[in-house]
Amino acid sequence: MNYRLKIQYDGTRYKGWQRQKGAEMTIQGKLEKVLSVYAGREMEIQGAGRTDAGVHAQEQVANVHLPENCAPEPGVLKEYLNGYLPEDIRVLSVERAGERFHSRLNARGKRYGYHIIKHDRDCVFQRKYAWKAENALDLGKMKKAAGYLLGKHDFQSFCSRASKKKSTVRTIHSIDIQETEDQIYFIYEGNGFLHNMVRILTGTLVEIGSGKLQPEEIPGILEKRQRQYAGETAPARGLFLEKVYYD
Repeated sequence: MNYRLKIQYDGTRYKGWQRQKGAEMTIQGKLEKVLSVYAGREMEIQGAGRTDAGVHAQEQVANVHLPENCAPEPGVLKEYLNGYLPEDIRVLSVERAGERFHSRLNARGKRYGYHIIKHDRDCVFQRKYAWKAENALDLGKMKKAAGYLLGKHDFQSFCSRASKKKSTVRTIHSIDIQETEDQIYFIYEGNGFLHNMVRILTGTLVEIGSGKLQPEEIPGILEKRQRQYAGETAPARGLFLEKVYYD
């Protein structure tokens, strides 16, 4: 029986979603450990996105195939998982899915959010979930630069680990930059994102907002397809996987 799960987690103390040899502290590893005890055999769970160390998720999607002899009602499985998972990992919902549903392969898009605390503000309670800007940021320049990033491009300059076997072409549908009294909030929606891509995009836009780069440099950075021409990689703590889209 195939189950579809929506999962929320605080990634602060974890080494990312993906299971790693010799590393207990991964989200996938924690989920699989509890599921394996329930099923009485080793289980493997698939996630829609392989979030990096320190990255959070408001709504990650995953799926797992449980043996027919231990295929409970979705509510029972949700209660069991939340009873044994650590408090910084919560299963929001469980539902039965078609046997061919795959959380990653069937995903049609994702939305990420990135939080930045303004340079002249302090918030003790957000220090693990936002990046504090060193300088005042020009929203107008950042929004202008974001316009150059929309659409279908080769984003090799904006990823930290490009695979020679996989395409680095992605489509960004929207980049929304919002401002409150204390924070600046970036919202990215696209058909998919490369390794560290959202963090590098954010770091680049912040450098533009602080005057280190100019908006008009973005097309050239895209064209060069080399990581060193883009801005810094923003810290993981400000990044949230907010939504995974399916048909």
